[in-house]
Amino acid sequence: MPTHKVIYDTDPGVDDAMALFFLHYHPDIELIGITTCHGNAPVEITTRNALYLKERFGIEAPVARGAAGPVTGDDAHHAAVVHGDNGLGEVEIPADIKAQAIAAPAHRFIIETVRKHPGEITLLAVGRMTNLALALREDPEIAGLVRQVVVMGGAFGYRGHLGNVTPAAEANIHGDPHAADEMFAASWPITVIGLDVTHEVLMPQDYLRRLGEEAGEVGRFIWDITRFYENFYLNKGLAGISVHDASAAIYLVAPDLFETRPGPVRVVCEGLAFGQTIQRPAGIGFPPNDWDGRPDHAVCIAVKAQPLLDLYRETLLRSA
Repeated sequence: MPTHKVIYDTDPGVDDAMALFFLHYHPDIELIGITTCHGNAPVEITTRNALYLKERFGIEAPVARGAAGPVTGDDAHHAAVVHGDNGLGEVEIPADIKAQAIAAPAHRFIIETVRKHPGEITLLAVGRMTNLALALREDPEIAGLVRQVVVMGGAFGYRGHLGNVTPAAEANIHGDPHAADEMFAASWPITVIGLDVTHEVLMPQDYLRRLGEEAGEVGRFIWDITRFYENFYLNKGLAGISVHDASAAIYLVAPDLFETRPGPVRVVCEGLAFGQTIQRPAGIGFPPNDWDGRPDHAVCIAVKAQPLLDLYRETLLRSA
């Protein structure tokens, strides 16, 4: 029996798709729903991609379309240079997709599902935090009803890992910092999987090629969508792709592969450091400041990279 009921809040996205496959095939995870948002591509495209993946790979979870832009109403920024214009590495996607999104918007689906399963739902958020902020605004009490929130986002400067959009900011947080700061203000238990650990885990081309050869249709699909994505990283001088969203998915079933540090988190919402995530470590005294009164959350500061890669591969081989 699965031990984790998960709502996957995502903006597919190459690495989002790779994480979705882990959620789908791991026996300890029950995927309750997929909520989409703006991010790697406009929400119309990320929702189309989620429906395509659902249909092609037999994923039963419903898809709910979410926010098209930040909570401030500012324009959304996308990442075609990383994921391609279609969000999935420019692989061919059929024009006719039979799967349809449900009527409820993503944030309301989150509220209704959390209230239906109090204390059981894990929210895995790997895109902008807009849907989570909207859910909190409409129903703040859900913060006390979720099992946990796991976020792929942020950068805290460990071992020199800084932002990937600016020197200060990681893309998911930079894309809607106001939503992220609201999310971190809530009392639900959050674990943050940021660039501090995801940049420590690389899938080299040989690893991806083996997945393509051994993990059946899903492995071949991963190989195809990562050609564009891998080229982006090669142009940055990296001999492999960083494992962002899949690291956050793996945390759900293997938290022992990560080391965390507690403390409240704030997000810079204006100025030069727009989108920067800053943790005040628990137990260290400071004069009164803007972190006072905020709940402690866990920020990942170290990861066991090879066991994580092994677990991902073992899980995907189940698909074959």
